[in-house]
Amino acid sequence: MGGDIGPGAVVPAAVQALSASPALELILVGDQTVLETHLQAHRQLLESGRLRIHHASEVVGMDEPPSRALRFKKDSSMRVAINLVKDGTAQAAVSAGNTGALMATARYLLKTLPGIDRPAILTAIPSIQGRTLMLDLGANVDCSAEHLFQFAVMGSVLAHAVEGIDSPRVGLLNIGEEEIKGNDQVKEAARLLHDSSLNYIGFVEGDAVYTGDVDVVVCDGFIGNVALKTSEGVAKMIAQFMREEFKRNPLTRLAGLIALPVLRAFRRRVDPRNYNGASLLGLRGIVIKSHGSADAQAFAHAIEVAVKEVDKAVPDRIDHQLEAQLTERQAV
Repeated sequence: MGGDIGPGAVVPAAVQALSASPALELILVGDQTVLETHLQAHRQLLESGRLRIHHASEVVGMDEPPSRALRFKKDSSMRVAINLVKDGTAQAAVSAGNTGALMATARYLLKTLPGIDRPAILTAIPSIQGRTLMLDLGANVDCSAEHLFQFAVMGSVLAHAVEGIDSPRVGLLNIGEEEIKGNDQVKEAARLLHDSSLNYIGFVEGDAVYTGDVDVVVCDGFIGNVALKTSEGVAKMIAQFMREEFKRNPLTRLAGLIALPVLRAFRRRVDPRNYNGASLLGLRGIVIKSHGSADAQAFAHAIEVAVKEVDKAVPDRIDHQLEAQLTERQAV
């Protein structure tokens, strides 16, 4: 029920996802009357049992304080969905709703894995060589060195399990690659990572996110969120400048027409809908955050992310890897 479009995006996304994955079953959580209205043309899915509705009487507002949502909205679609994961009815929850409320509710209901102090938000970002995973993107503004180390472990596990990278290259986002640069937390985190068995390649600067020279970029949530939103702004600016230049005069319009196949290919490569679906890592369950403005195609991709994490048992892998890392550290 959340996000800018709500059921108008989620229902067609669910239909698309079910069509793409024959083994998938989905539970739509929200106002039953509203959802049934959106599903009138897809009654066969309800009859097949692969899609069902679980009624929830409340909705968390996009600007609602997380504490209020947690305390007063106990029958919200968001909370009910996460409870379905907690009791084993569902294996993952996907939401385009209020990010703060989603994180707070998921952490309260599912709890964190042993050895994880704070969950982190991770997403994939397009790069020259494919995709770069980056975390944290806003869940934790202030982080200790130990938190950054835990983020690195979680990001490395996801890169290996979901992206299929044998030995993911992990870098710490910093203001320079030199060892003397950065604050005390980053320097201490670098020491912890250097002494671990992770494939830690050192400090990386912001441009490395897009060059593909690193697979997992680790930072605190303040820096990560600013970097992500800055990148989104730059992408919008470039798109707007290109439109303006191609419309400048008849000659540039003709050039634009000739370049149209290239422009369309470029758009597909950087289309944010193909990267939608941020993972809330470190929980005892799988929760995926879709962008609030996601359309049906974007939300379907977020569902796909959830399916992959279920198939690869990401929380269990994180639990085992972190335990191994801590055991290794104690042995040293």
